[in-house]
Amino acid sequence: MDSQKDNIKEKKKKSGRRLFFRILIIVVLALFIGATAYTLNAHRLVRNAMPMPFGWGASVILSGSMEPTLSVNDLVFVRATGDYEVGDVVVYQSGSSRVIHRIARILEDGSVVTKGDANNTEDEPIPPEDVKGEMVGKVPLIGAAVRFLQTPIGIIIVIAVLILLINLSWRKEKKEDAGDLDVIKEEIRRLKALEEERLDAVIEKTDEEETSPPAEEKEEEKTEDNTED
Repeated sequence: MDSQKDNIKEKKKKSGRRLFFRILIIVVLALFIGATAYTLNAHRLVRNAMPMPFGWGASVILSGSMEPTLSVNDLVFVRATGDYEVGDVVVYQSGSSRVIHRIARILEDGSVVTKGDANNTEDEPIPPEDVKGEMVGKVPLIGAAVRFLQTPIGIIIVIAVLILLINLSWRKEKKEDAGDLDVIKEEIRRLKALEEERLDAVIEKTDEEETSPPAEEKEEEKTEDNTED
């Protein structure tokens, strides 16, 4: 009995973990699709080279203009602060491209002059509202993977993998449920066999009782035999 209770508890735990895993995958899938759609719309509809939802964004370094501080394929995280100083590494949009350079000077009219650490010349001054944000962190060398995931093939692969994980979770649970059902069926067959054996024994005993003469008849026969003697 205790073993059955433990098995039931363990199955409930497994079921709960699988449900949590599927919900997590669905949430990740929804976030990925939403973020991809948001980024594509920003790029194509409003020509925003770097969307900043909730004041945060990320960008991949595509050139060596910020060496050795930043290298090609570094992933940088950017936060919009609105308050920038000389020496801050900032991101601004130039045409349809993103530029990640360091603030070299701030002019009297508030315009910002930036310069790449590896460059010999400064960039053209830009109005402060063109600055999208300041770099607050980086992850080296994973930008290539991020860029691949932003391609149509990468998007399809990510969605396919996430859907496959959900499907595998369902299949595994279904397989285990089928195994449990087989065990239940086997137990039912065993109980039926035991019940049939019990019924056969009862029927056999009943037949024996019906074919054997009652005790009173045996007593009468015995009395008759004594009388004749």
